Amino acid sequence: MDQCQVAVVGAGIVGLAHAWSAAERGHQVTVFERSSRASGGSIRNFGMVWPIGQPAGECHGTAMLSRDRWLKLAQQAGLWVNPCGSIHLAHNDDEWAVLQEFAALAPDLQVSCELLKPEAVGQHTPAANMRGLRGGLLSSSELCVNPCQAVRAIPGWLRSVWDVDLMFDTHIRSVEQHDNRVRLITSHGSVCEFDRVVICCGAELQVLYPGLLATAGLKLCKLQMMSVRAYETGWKLGPHLASGLTLRHYHNFDVCPSLADVKSRIAAESPELDRFGIHVMASQNNDGEIILGDSHEYDSEIEPFDKTLIDSLILRELKKILDLPDWTISQHWHGVYAKYSEGPAFVASPEPNIHIMTGTGGAGMTMSFGLAEKFWQQLSM
Repeated sequence: MDQCQVAVVGAGIVGLAHAWSAAERGHQVTVFERSSRASGGSIRNFGMVWPIGQPAGECHGTAMLSRDRWLKLAQQAGLWVNPCGSIHLAHNDDEWAVLQEFAALAPDLQVSCELLKPEAVGQHTPAANMRGLRGGLLSSSELCVNPCQAVRAIPGWLRSVWDVDLMFDTHIRSVEQHDNRVRLITSHGSVCEFDRVVICCGAELQVLYPGLLATAGLKLCKLQMMSVRAYETGWKLGPHLASGLTLRHYHNFDVCPSLADVKSRIAAESPELDRFGIHVMASQNNDGEIILGDSHEYDSEIEPFDKTLIDSLILRELKKILDLPDWTISQHWHGVYAKYSEGPAFVASPEPNIHIMTGTGGAGMTMSFGLAEKFWQQLSM
């Protein structure tokens, strides 16, 4: 593809990923963002780059490509990226059965992981609750980033290194194909023309393509999260940690026969967890904060008010798997993102030079850089 003028609408992680991949290929890139800085789902998450959660095959390969891009970005932009890995903890026999089944299948799935006995888990993290621990599944592929710091630092790096133009506080009111060019009309009344436009935010679709949005199969998801402030002792969590509840959330474990037993037990013992889509995980950022969560409420269930019940359920389940030095919560928040159930993202081209990439759901940090690379590679073919 010849070098061209590219507009990217949205400065969340999906938009920034596409801007970077386009700029690397020599395109002249302008990023439009309706807010003064990123404040949506891209900064309200664990900061987990989580390949282990992606189904084997194309999705896992995209996640690993994204992982490579994060490491490259860390080197070039000076961002904090920690290759901490992850451990799934099993405190029930059926959970341990799933981990054993997955580990046995992993070589054929081209997923790198290994089983750990309880004492080996304790050598990797001081946080695992050893009471009733059957074992764990260790993966070295996962990264930790600080989403708020990263997503707000990347635009400045793109501008200084790749000469990307940044148009914050600029809402796009309309997008029109005009001969071989695409015309954008902004909230300031200005008209800008580009060779190609990539729309990377669901919010803009409500205005730009409401009919497409209505039939896209996207749904909104609200999650609740919280954090524990850094410990003065410098205590370290180590790898990302996930409970057996997480096995029913990520589709990579769908290949395990024993997963049905886990789902049935949880539905019978704790239906409230299914009601609020709760599975629990923990990560630690470069400021030493322990990030805890999370829950999943969809579409009409979403209210602007957070539920203290959800927070209490999350903490109840976390305390079953973790031993933290102090559980004093320093922050609570929620995020809302668009989720596409038919694939890793919703991709469409309503007109020849207009492209839509959104709906990465809770895997935006994991998948965005890989999805962007594949998108621009395809256009270059």
